[in-house]
This record gives sequence, C-alpha cells and structure tokens, in this order.
Amino acid sequence: MFLGNEEKVYILDKTEGNAAQIDGHPAWGAVWDINTRQSQLMTVLTNTFCASGMHLPNGSYATFGGNGAIGPGGNIGSVPNNAGSGAYDATYQDYDGTKSIRILNPCTSADDWSSPQCQWFDNATVLSMQKQRWYSAAEALGDGTIALIGGFVNGGYINRNTPNTDPEYEGGAAEPTYEFFPSTGPATVMQFMITTSGLNSYAHTYLMPSGNMLIQANISTILWNPATNVETPLPPMPGNVARVYPASGAVAMLPLTPANNWTPTVLFCGGSDMPDEYWGNYSFPNYNTWTYPASTDCQRLTPEPQDGSTPVYVQDDNMLEGRTMGQFITLPDGTMLVVNGGLNGTAGYAQATGQTPSYDLMPYGESLASGPVGTPAIYNPNMPSGSRWSNAGLGNSAIARLYHSSAMLLPDASVMIAGSNPNVDVNLSTIFPTTYTAEIFYPPYFSAAVRPKPTGIPSTLSYGGQYFDITVPASSYTGSANAAAANTTVVLSRGGFTTHAMNMGQRHLQLNNTYTVNSDGSYILHVAQVPPNANILTPGPCLMFVVIDGIPSNGTMVIVGSGQIETQPLAAASILPPSVQNNAAQGSGTGTGSQSNGGSSSGSHTGAIIGAVVGAIAVIGILGALFGIFIARRRRAASHQNPAPAYAMGTTRSGFGVGGAAMAMGMDGDRARHSNSSAFVPLQQDNSSMAWNASNVSLQSPYKDDFYGRPSGADYDPYNADAVGRSSTGQRL
Repeated sequence: MFLGNEEKVYILDKTEGNAAQIDGHPAWGAVWDINTRQSQLMTVLTNTFCASGMHLPNGSYATFGGNGAIGPGGNIGSVPNNAGSGAYDATYQDYDGTKSIRILNPCTSADDWSSPQCQWFDNATVLSMQKQRWYSAAEALGDGTIALIGGFVNGGYINRNTPNTDPEYEGGAAEPTYEFFPSTGPATVMQFMITTSGLNSYAHTYLMPSGNMLIQANISTILWNPATNVETPLPPMPGNVARVYPASGAVAMLPLTPANNWTPTVLFCGGSDMPDEYWGNYSFPNYNTWTYPASTDCQRLTPEPQDGSTPVYVQDDNMLEGRTMGQFITLPDGTMLVVNGGLNGTAGYAQATGQTPSYDLMPYGESLASGPVGTPAIYNPNMPSGSRWSNAGLGNSAIARLYHSSAMLLPDASVMIAGSNPNVDVNLSTIFPTTYTAEIFYPPYFSAAVRPKPTGIPSTLSYGGQYFDITVPASSYTGSANAAAANTTVVLSRGGFTTHAMNMGQRHLQLNNTYTVNSDGSYILHVAQVPPNANILTPGPCLMFVVIDGIPSNGTMVIVGSGQIETQPLAAASILPPSVQNNAAQGSGTGTGSQSNGGSSSGSHTGAIIGAVVGAIAVIGILGALFGIFIARRRRAASHQNPAPAYAMGTTRSGFGVGGAAMAMGMDGDRARHSNSSAFVPLQQDNSSMAWNASNVSLQSPYKDDFYGRPSGADYDPYNADAVGRSSTGQRL
C-alpha cells in the first residue's frame, strides 16, 4: 500500500485467485477512497508479488520487480520464460513482473479516472529494469534517483542453495547487483549481496546525510557509497539477530528533529536469532520455525555520529513481546507504533520443512509463523531507558496479521492495517487464511476533545530559503496561548511504500519554528524550510502535521523539493524571527468533535470517532473478495480523557492514554477458490542447478556471513538419515 494523496490509498496484491474480477481475470490492484470508504479496482498487468517501491519527486510512485507469471495454486504460468518461471498465464492473465517498473500518478476524486493518466503504467516492453528483481530493496537518493539493490531472480524461502558454494549467483537464482532508476549505467555487482548471501532479501536501506547509504542484511551492516560502490563495514548485529525478510524485524529511522540536528538513528527490533543452518534454502526452512520464539531485542545505530566517533550498536529497551513481522509506523507526535506480527517463527510459507516432511503434518497450514500478536505497542524514543515501550489502554485485534500484512499512516493520523496471507493462493479455510478485512488503528491522541486546525500550509517546500507562516486559530487548543505555542511542532511525515512489515522511504522530520501570539488567542508559526541537505529528506511527497501538546492536526500533502529528478536547488537555512508571547491570550477550543482541517479533505469522517474509538482498532470489512471497504459498526465506546499536557516528542509519556477497545468484527464470506495442496509444486528451472526444490545434500552449509562471521552452529543437525535427499513437496513462493 501507499498513500497517493489526501484522498486515496493505493493497494497491490499478488496475482492469485481473488474472486473480484477485472477484465475477465482476478484483480490484484485497487484504489481506496479514505472519505467514502469505497474502492475501485485497477488494472495491473504484471505480477506485483513481493515487489519493492518508492516515491518520486513529483509525488508519483514507482514499484519495481515482482514474480514471474503465476497461475492457480501458485504454479508457473502457462507460457514459460527463459529464466524458468512464467512469462504469462492464460487463467490469471498476468505477465512476468520480475523486471517491471510500474508508475502511478495519484489522482483525486475530481480527476477523470477513465484517463490513462490516473491508471498504472505497466508495460515492461517499454519500461523495465536491467535485471530480474524479486524482494529487492529500493531507496531514494538526494536527487530523487532510486537505488534498486539485490533480490531473487526466481522463487524461494531464502536466497541461497545448499551447500552454498556459489554465494554470488546461486547458480543463477540470486541477483547480487544494484542499478538505478532512471538508469545511470549498467547493473553492478555489490559485494555486500555476496557477503550476506541467503538472508539479504528486502535489505534494510537508509540514506544518510553524507549521501552514503546504511545497508543491513543477515547480521552485517555497512555504509555504501552509491557513487563509487565503496563499502565501509560497520559493527555486526549484536546477538546474531536477523532483521531482514524472512526474519522480518520491525525497523525504522527515529524522528529527525532540531534537537538531534536531524542526525539519523535507526531502530532495529524483533526478528529472529535462529542459527544459520536453521534457515535452510530456497525450498523451505531447515527447522520448524513456528516453534522458535521471535526476538524481543532492540538495537539503535547512529551510522554517522556528528562527533566523529565510531558507530556502534546500542542496546535499547526490549519489546514487550517478541515479534516477527512487526511493523513500525512513526506517528505525528513523534512516537512509534508497532503493529502486526507473530510471537514465533518467520515470514514466508511452505508445505514442508527439514523436520516436517509433508503438508498434512504442518500444524499451521502453510504459515511458518504462529502466535499472532494482536496488541499494538508504542515506543517513545525520548523516554528514559527502561520506560520507552507501552501498550497501556491499547485495543487488541483478533485478526491475525502475519505474512503479507501492511500498515500505513492516514492523513487524519490514524493507521490503516490490512493483509495477511501466508498461503500460496487464496485459502479461506486454513488456520491463518487469506484476509480481506482491513482495520484502522486510532492512537490515543484521538481522545483529544480539540485538534489543531491550522491554515496557510504551503503546497511545496524547498531545501533552505525563506521561512513561511502558518496560522493556528484560538479554536485549536484550550488554555494559555503562550504554552500552546511553545509546545507546537510542525512535522513532515512520509509513510512510504509499505510491504512485508516495512515502509520503504518512511521518514519523520520536524521543522524549526518560532511563533508570534496574537491578542485574540491565535498564533502565527514561523516555520523554516527543510534543512538544506536533500539527503536528509529526499524530494517528494510528505504529509505536514501541526502538533500541539502531542495532538496532531489532519495532515496536508506537500511536495518537498523541485519535483524533478535532479540535483536539488539548495539555499541557506531559514532564519527565523524571535518568538513573541502574549500573556493574556487564551485558546477557545471546545470539544465539538470536529476533525476537519482547512487544506485536508480527510477529516470528514473522523468527527464521529471522538469518544468512540480511542487507542483502539476498528475493523473496516472488505466486501466480496477484494478491496470493497465499508465503515463497520463499533461495538462499544471508549471513555473520554483529556490528553496530558506535554511537549510533543518530550520525555513524558504523553499519548499513552487509557483508551478502550472498539471492535466490530465480521468478514464477508468469500467465493474465491481455495488453494489446493496437490497443485503446490516446486518451481522448475531449465537448468537443474537453479531448481528450487530441496538440495540432495545436507543443508550443513560451509558458507558464512563473513562480516565478523556468523557462528555455524554446527552442533545442530535437524536432518535424520532418511531426510537427506528428500525432495520438496511444496515451495514457498
């Protein structure tokens, strides 16, 4: 999913047997209207399964790669390509997506949706990558160019064979190169993709102020120079905890603020510390992963310390429970919500493991995880160590959100949660089924009787330059105007492209501001432009929120930068006038429940939420088989509470309210056909060395992640004599 504008959320699914039809075949694309809670199917030609994605400077989005063409039951498409997967499938009518670049220009309800300008451009014969990439990383550079890194060529659980004698290409199955969009030259091998062979799908990537990029995969960490392909090793991940897919830890950059001089720090939480040999290979894990507890460990890393010191991982507070496939969403108040995931196991799906030889013995169907975590938690980065996590008063969801779940911040500052499908094709009867019900999480700040209603928010921002003014009316707050103005922040929030428990491109940046308080209780915020370094916040779309005492306004979409892929124009940092107070001025806000914000259309439905859903998850069902979302009934109301006065992003537990849960359950019966285990077969390659079925040798691999070395754990051998050489009866795509 990604937020296209203040009105629309765009959704992509893998090609599978969804009952919703478009152009005579299952649909795997839609756009959802935030205000009407209705959706519209969209034509997507290629298989978007496990693609990557990123914003463009003009507010458009691009998604890269995916899987080959697939037919019913996850089988290779009826027309093969020369890489061993499908070029096209006659039943599902999908085309090979492994090289595809798809472009979407978000439209509003006022636009002509019949126009090609509002539809996906998806034609790999016209626009494509140089290499096939499935589970690749995507990260924008300071000029808006997108780096595309690594990935599979074709399917598998993890990106390696066993024994791992070819960590570079795995006999043609792995793609260890990087390239750029728009292209700047031939795809080039990245040594890090070889070093981390196997556990490097959806590598974690974060652009740094220097223009270097933090990349973390397996247990290794580097700073990479995109211009020179020079890698600088950083310390390994403590405790050998893997965070990349399929370990799928919750990973995000902490808020960038004037207080930390916009210095990036990345937080890594959860994932798995399974020994290397437990992971297996393309066919399936070597171990019954659903019995292995996910990690509770959290680590902070500041890759470019401003004091010039050596970067080190710093132990942070443990999560409240272990999570695999947990996902961070940075909220406008500067806290970080984690949702979804499981207590045990990993992402992915399979019909066998090294310890469980057949599908009928798999206790959770095809799921490789168990113990869904239904209670969100909130991490406050500025609380003292030992008190940064809380789930007090947060509602619990009964919907399992495991593999293929997503979450996205909406303009009203709620969070949309959708997905979960640890199955090769649509399966509505298994223990963790294909899930067509979405939810919205309402953070504790929805308990506020008054929310800010700023005016004068610009549509574009520059890197440095003249400051701009935003007016906050007296009706936006209660109490002292001086106190409200002093506790007001202006933040830019980029939700990114969310898939597989992560948000590619997610950023939260607080702008500098001063203020002038007027005698009528209104005040003017004098707001600096974005710091004059496009590497800190790359050019493109963001939501701008005004946050008073931890209570956000509705977000207004703005474009940062020139709107072009180019070296961004820079100006001197904004010089702000001094703040001016007025001791007599007071706010006049009342608890009307109005959530509207001049400049944001997303507020029309949120007024009814006040007093009904606080710190809770409300279910919004999806009708039929796909995407037709409606407003659900809410069973019970949570109690009102007044938000504690606290400076946004301060060192108090503002926002951890005692909200109740409001659940409205019910999922429409679905007519889509179920997955058939007998149709679940290994992918076949033209070259037997590229086959995705189980290796005919022991999975004891001599290869290690050589950045400081991953212990081999050689004492463990889950294979017994008759397991060696056993063929795969199924394979996670």
